[in-house]
Amino acid sequence: MYATDRGIEELAERRGDEQLSVEWLAERLRVFVDLNPAFEDAVDRVASFLARDDADDPDA
Repeated sequence: MYATDRGIEELAERRGDEQLSVEWLAERLRVFVDLNPAFEDAVDRVASFLARDDADDPDA
């Protein structure tokens, strides 16, 4: 595990059994960017990555 995976592991441990909506995730990302504007580009890239999941693309 990379050191940068700690947050991902914490998320899985704390919320792993919950069902979360895309709306909830989007709102939490907005709040994070509001509190941490320096991460706006990174959060935008993650959101775009999640939005464009290749599993949704019939040509992939």
